[in-house]
Amino acid sequence: MESYLEGFEAFSQNGGRDAPQWTRSLRLSGITRFEELGFPGTRNEDWHFTSVAPIVERDFAPLTSRTGEVTAAQLVPFGFGATDWHTLVFVNGRFSAELSRTAGLPDGVQVLPLERAYDELPLLLERHVGRITSMDAHTFTALNTAFINDGAVVHVQPDVEVARPIHLLFVSDRDAVNGVAQPRNLIVLDRFAKATVIESYVGLADGGGAYFTNAVTEATIGDGATLTHLKLQRESEQAFHVGTFDARQSRDSHLVSFSFATGAKLSRTNVYTELRGEGCGATLNGLYLGDGAQHIDHQTRIEHVAPNCYSRELYKGILDGSAHGVFNGKVYVHPEAQKTDGKQTNQTLLLSEKAQIDTKPQLEIFADDVKCTHGATVGRLDETSLFYMKSRGINARTARELLTYAFAADVLETIELADVREGLESATLRRYTEK
Repeated sequence: MESYLEGFEAFSQNGGRDAPQWTRSLRLSGITRFEELGFPGTRNEDWHFTSVAPIVERDFAPLTSRTGEVTAAQLVPFGFGATDWHTLVFVNGRFSAELSRTAGLPDGVQVLPLERAYDELPLLLERHVGRITSMDAHTFTALNTAFINDGAVVHVQPDVEVARPIHLLFVSDRDAVNGVAQPRNLIVLDRFAKATVIESYVGLADGGGAYFTNAVTEATIGDGATLTHLKLQRESEQAFHVGTFDARQSRDSHLVSFSFATGAKLSRTNVYTELRGEGCGATLNGLYLGDGAQHIDHQTRIEHVAPNCYSRELYKGILDGSAHGVFNGKVYVHPEAQKTDGKQTNQTLLLSEKAQIDTKPQLEIFADDVKCTHGATVGRLDETSLFYMKSRGINARTARELLTYAFAADVLETIELADVREGLESATLRRYTEK
């Protein structure tokens, strides 16, 4: 902890003085809360199955200055072949104007780095940053808040639909080794707005050493608005990743979320949303793929505050080697949230004897007129299906590969954006056929 406190002092004196006063006050609140909370231990219910000791035991230096030399060619594999997306690129946590492209944004849409937003959208930032997500009980959110420095801001004004996806691409290269980047993102969709936002976290430093990404994204979805949010975590094999997405939904709004996690040595993805207006809907899906000694943790929380809302959740995982997966999903229904309709499912496929999953789907219901279900399944490849395929002339290895891919494709097919869906399907197929 001392290294982060010392890093905060240096950051405050050097790179953080140009921010508005409210940001400096928010940072101070963040570091104070971080020091009070300390790092979570496994006695903490939310971290019971995930030890953060590998992160705590390392001294990661804050990446607050511009480093790294990434070329456009290196980013091609992460763009899904699309050349017309509105894209902001951040290298080691810092905005890269040379690699970004936002030309052709429709009127009423602003996509810009946090540094520019301080000048161009000061009221929007002050109104929302730090007011959507809570750091009261979340150490890593408090730590991120203490080092607010760069990230992306997306604002879509009323009745505007953004036809093309907005891609926020966070890249870590060898210059990020032994460092920590802490992007802070804000997504604001006004009344009846509609947009697709993709957050990609990728690493170019495989085998080059460990680094740490601690990202927080806050989102507010106005009346009747629809946000499709895709979080793609493909960090380097030695990396550590903690990412939090926290949304607040207004009346008749919709959130469609998908989390894809396949990178990092240890990763934790938090997806939270509050359905605060009547008639809201939330769809949270995800896929995690682990191998070797990877540890992949997902925690979701859907909070039904208003009546007549629905939520659907499907998370699937495939674990091989000695990989360890964690799924902790909670649906919380307030007393006022009558007529809630919620369904939550977690399914995990274990491909080896040493792979393991800790899964805990939960319902906490304080209303009496609701329809909510939850469930979890854990198993291996179905021997009957394997036998059937082999009896039709398919060899054992190919049969296992096809069944594994089919298990993953079931949830990948829920992604409406064709470029991303097909890209992830191809990557998943290669993962299990090129071993």
